[in-house]
Amino acid sequence: MKEAIYNIINDMVEYLDVSQMKRLHEVLIKRLTESQKEEVKIIDNCEYMNMFLAAKKIEGCSKRTLQFYRVTIEKMLSMVEIPLQKMTTEVLRKYLADYQNLNNCSKVTIDNIRRNLSSFFSWLEEEDYILKSPMRRIHKIKTGTIVKEIISDESMEKLRDHCKEARDLAMIDLLFSTGIRVGELVNLDISDINFEARECVVYGKGDKERKVYFDARTKVHLQSYLKQRTDQNAALFVTLSKPYKRLKISGVEIRLRKMGRILNIERIHPHKFRRTVATRAIDRGMPIEQVQKLLGHSQIDTTMQYAMVNQDNVKNSHKKYIAS
Repeated sequence: MKEAIYNIINDMVEYLDVSQMKRLHEVLIKRLTESQKEEVKIIDNCEYMNMFLAAKKIEGCSKRTLQFYRVTIEKMLSMVEIPLQKMTTEVLRKYLADYQNLNNCSKVTIDNIRRNLSSFFSWLEEEDYILKSPMRRIHKIKTGTIVKEIISDESMEKLRDHCKEARDLAMIDLLFSTGIRVGELVNLDISDINFEARECVVYGKGDKERKVYFDARTKVHLQSYLKQRTDQNAALFVTLSKPYKRLKISGVEIRLRKMGRILNIERIHPHKFRRTVATRAIDRGMPIEQVQKLLGHSQIDTTMQYAMVNQDNVKNSHKKYIAS
C-alpha cells in the first residue's frame, strides 16, 4: 500500500504545490487504511530523532557531533510541539529567532543550530518521512568575519618554560608541531609514533586515517616523557597520578587553560594550536592543498577559515609585488 501511495503522489507532483501534496498524502493514508482496516504505525518525533542519530553514527560521526545533534534537535522538539510532517518554514524560522532573543546568542551559534536542523530535516526528506524539508528556504546566516588570534612565538616559549611536567611539554610541542585535533591527540597510542621518521598516524573525523609530522624538538620531548613513564598503559598521554589512565579531552583543555591564566596568555586551548599551525604554514608559502591534507579537512574552504593570513605578510607582499 505504501508503494501505491507514493506512486500516486509522484504522478501528481507537477499539478500540486507542497501544501496540497501534503494534504493528498494525509487523505490517501487515512482513506486507504480505513478501507483496508490497517493500523498505521505512528512514529513520534523523538523516535525520528533517534533513527537520525543512528544513521549518523553509522556514517562515522563522532560522539561529540552526535551529542550536538541530539541537544539541538531535542531543544527544538521541546519548544515546537508539532509533528515533524507538519513543520513549516515559518515555524522553524520563528523558533530560531525566538531562541536567539531568549538566549542572547551570537549569529554563529544560531547558524550552527540552523545547520544541524537542516541536516535532520534533509535526512527525513531523503528517507521519505516528509515530502520536503522546511529548512530549505532558511539560508546560511551571514556573520562577520573575525580574525582569530594565533599563538605567538613569544607566548609559545613562555608556555614551554612554564611546563613543570615532561608530559605537558611533550603535549604542547606535539600540538604546535602537527596541528592535530585534541581528540586525535588523546587517542594516540605509543605504538602510533614513528620516532625515526618523526611521524605518526592519527584517525580524524569519520575515522579517516592520515599521517602527520613533528619536528626534532618534539621528538626529544616525547622521548624524554616516555622515558620517565613507569606505567604499562598503551596511551601516549596519561594522567599524572595513579592509576595513570588515558588523558581525556577535558583534561587537556583544563591543563592548557590553567597554564594560560597563570602566564596571562589569553584563550589558550587546543584548537588555537591547530589554527596557529595552519596560519604559519600558509604564511610561509605551504600550498593550501597540502595544508588541507595536513589538517585532515575534506573541504578546502574549511582550511581557509582556519588559516587567517598574517596582515604583516600582506603588507610586505604589497610592497614587493605592487608598491615597488
